[in-house]
Amino acid sequence: MRRLQITTLGCKVNQYESASLVEQMKSFGWRPVLKGMPFDLCIINTCTVTQKASMQSRQAVRKAIRSNPQAVIIVTGCYAQTDPDEIAAISGVDYIAGHSRKFSIPKIADSLVHGDLPRIDVEDVKRPFPFQDMPLNDFAGKTRPFLKIQDGCDAFCSYCVVPYARGRSRSLPAKILLERVKNISDRGYKELVLTGIHLAKYGLDLTPSMNFLHILKEIESLAGDLRIRISSIEPMEVSEGLIDFIARSEKVCHHLHIPLQNGDDRILRQMNRRYSSKSYRELIEKIVAKVPDIAIGADVLAGFPGESDRSFERTASFVRQLPVAYLHVFPFSRRRQTRALGLSDQIPPEIIKKRCAVLREIDEEKRKRFYTRFIGQKMSVLLEETPDRRTGRLKGLTTNYIPVIIADNRGHKNRLTALRLLRIEGKRVVGEIDQECSSFS
Repeated sequence: MRRLQITTLGCKVNQYESASLVEQMKSFGWRPVLKGMPFDLCIINTCTVTQKASMQSRQAVRKAIRSNPQAVIIVTGCYAQTDPDEIAAISGVDYIAGHSRKFSIPKIADSLVHGDLPRIDVEDVKRPFPFQDMPLNDFAGKTRPFLKIQDGCDAFCSYCVVPYARGRSRSLPAKILLERVKNISDRGYKELVLTGIHLAKYGLDLTPSMNFLHILKEIESLAGDLRIRISSIEPMEVSEGLIDFIARSEKVCHHLHIPLQNGDDRILRQMNRRYSSKSYRELIEKIVAKVPDIAIGADVLAGFPGESDRSFERTASFVRQLPVAYLHVFPFSRRRQTRALGLSDQIPPEIIKKRCAVLREIDEEKRKRFYTRFIGQKMSVLLEETPDRRTGRLKGLTTNYIPVIIADNRGHKNRLTALRLLRIEGKRVVGEIDQECSSFS
């Protein structure tokens, strides 16, 4: 049987699509192999959200070529879509597939011959095209399967290349989506992670149209024992109805990731973010008031052009005061096609690095403060298939996104288990099985 390796960079959507490619390739007679083993074909599913991501994508391509010089090399994903010529310049690449061609890779893999000039198969994503369904039934090694329900983005934030890589917003038809949810529930999984590029735009392109809250209610009604995690949602799309639904629901996880990007209103306008720092703060405070144990995460981007020392200090002060549980910190990265590429007053890399360090210190403080609130409490933790890399212990997540490792390995994988949280250990919390009530399911 022919040997296949897939390397994936980037977001949950990329991870889902790679898993779907593996499943489809297996049906065409390919056998996935582990890293470091010889392969006949390698697919590199790339990312280009930052300059670093593009660099890492090129490194992954070159590494695959060096390790198996005679193998067929296919490059796909966001970097392949936006910069196919840069990839074609790497000697040893055989096929470059844009997003609209990714789903057809399993059908054409057999026809590719190593050593030909790289075939570039990239279409313009500016033109409308439908959601391309990449089904996935085998979640091997996953305790919390992802389900991609939406793709593309219409926001065009001035720093972001994603709309140029992924195209316009489009949705998985509701009937198929609900069938997938039921299948995942029937197979005994305990958590489902809903993923997309601009998730809360789900359904607006469908006929008849629907909104994200509508489909979330439909999902909940079919979820059985599944708890449902929302991967990321923009602040403008967190409605009163959604907040109330999360507060009432016994299945939707008390966890939202709501990108902020900056705490200075002038910079937010330059970023083409359609809210103010005041409205963002009021939203977060409203959510926390209605769902007191919720974990809210926020993306923060450091070093956007024109971000003065005073602007950055305003952002740092703003996020310190926000009742969020953690931050994801990113350095500004100049991306081709974006409006921010040509803005004046670009910030030197060494200053961006220092600002990121300050924000990451705030992130550590936020996480520690949030975790401390729950020490001594009994929490429902979904124990995962894959053990913690550092300790070898079973690990899992609470509904409100606290990473937990257990003191011994007597727990049961893929089960919601009652743990008492004991202490913070590094970036995790140590818990022990509560003997009075060892399982929630």
